[in-house]
Amino acid sequence: MSIVLANSAHSKRRPSCSNEQDPSSKDSCHLNLKSTKLAATAADEASAAKNAQKCAGERAGQRAMERLADKAEQAARAAEAALNGKKLLLEQLEQSQCEADAVIEESKMARKNAQAEDLSNVEFETSEDVEVIPTFNAMNLKEELLRGIYAYGFEKPSAIQQRSIKPIVKGRDVIAQAQSGTGKTATFSISILQSLDTTLRETQVLCLSPTRELAVQIQKVILALGDMMNVQCHVCIGGTNLGEDIRKLDYGQHIVSGTPGRVFDMIKRRVLRTRAIKMLVLDEADEMLNKGFKEQIYDVYRYLPPATQVVLISATLPHEILEMTSKFMTDPIRILVKRDELTLEGIKQFFVAVEREEWKFDTLCDLYDTLTITQAVIFCNTKRKVDWLTEKMREANFTVSSMHGDMPQKERDEIMKEFRAGQSRVLITTDVWARGIDVQQVSLVINYDLPNNRELYIHRIGRSGRFGRKGVAINFVKSDDIRILRDIEQYYSTQIDEMPMNVADLI
Repeated sequence: MSIVLANSAHSKRRPSCSNEQDPSSKDSCHLNLKSTKLAATAADEASAAKNAQKCAGERAGQRAMERLADKAEQAARAAEAALNGKKLLLEQLEQSQCEADAVIEESKMARKNAQAEDLSNVEFETSEDVEVIPTFNAMNLKEELLRGIYAYGFEKPSAIQQRSIKPIVKGRDVIAQAQSGTGKTATFSISILQSLDTTLRETQVLCLSPTRELAVQIQKVILALGDMMNVQCHVCIGGTNLGEDIRKLDYGQHIVSGTPGRVFDMIKRRVLRTRAIKMLVLDEADEMLNKGFKEQIYDVYRYLPPATQVVLISATLPHEILEMTSKFMTDPIRILVKRDELTLEGIKQFFVAVEREEWKFDTLCDLYDTLTITQAVIFCNTKRKVDWLTEKMREANFTVSSMHGDMPQKERDEIMKEFRAGQSRVLITTDVWARGIDVQQVSLVINYDLPNNRELYIHRIGRSGRFGRKGVAINFVKSDDIRILRDIEQYYSTQIDEMPMNVADLI
């Protein structure tokens, strides 16, 4: 019984292909085994194929990614190259533009220098129709005007007067330049008085100046020269009574001398009527046409009749100023002197070397006895320096007066009156005094500070030696000012020597 059960159990564990079985069953068993092996092999091959396919796919994907990465890198390199090329192109364009700008600027500078050279070489004979008239009698002036001229002290016309008076009287636009102290104010004053119709009580001539003091001086010269002509001339300047201006202008004035701001104000108020104006005179034209006054001049000019004659008079006329005049002058006659002729004959120029700024004061104190031989003007570059130096001199018991543009007009008038009368002998001032103020007795000018530009130098030192008298100019020069001094020497073709010990003998 136990044997049967064991066989039975064994038969369950494994199929039997014993000989006892049926032959057909045996074949079937072999087929089954073979099929099982084939199936297993096929499964293995399928799995291997799948794995191979997977690996192939991964490799293909990796190669594709590598190709994409290569292409991306190539594209990046191409983009970088293009960017660098663009930068290079932009740099080249910028360089080309800079070179082009440099060429244009060089061309402009060359043109400008050529114009400057042309203008600096202009002499009296520039305009062909300029005639030299040697005497006042030969100018065919009114009898009463001639008497006024001789009474004023003139005997013979200066070079600028010999050439300028006739064309101005003829009605031509004129640009006239000559040294300070050679009678420029008298040049246009005589021309105005000759052209004036005194029977017509309306404003016929307008004279504009950069400073109030200069406007007042022009009025005085006109009234003195026209003393026998019954001429009316009013000063129209800021800092004075507005009601007085209105009253005088309503009364009727042949000539108005003033500063641009107040004159324009009177025109706008319709108090100063412009319908009869036939001549506009700009004194110190370089200053008048500079940035500060240019717009005001144009404001006034717009109200004048179209045919108004324009006369410009100045000691210096840089070429930039001459270019601007084309806007409001018609075929002007130019009466100009060469730049190297602007150095003032009869004025000896010296310098004193000072190592430090504070040493200038000690030098000035040492010179004080020399200053008071006649009368002296001391120029500083700022109003603050004028106030400081005046106080310092007075503390040291030196008698001085001072004046600058911030002072009330009444005070400035009083100081000028005292100085003209000789009551004060030393005047400390800014460049407000440098242009055209004529005090006969001034024979010494001291530049406590060298002027800020070359043109101002000639205006300053022209305060001494007026109308051919002798004068002395002394420049206080620190070591860093030497270059400016040499530039002034070269510009005016002059020589400024060190001050000698016997300077008092030269004044």
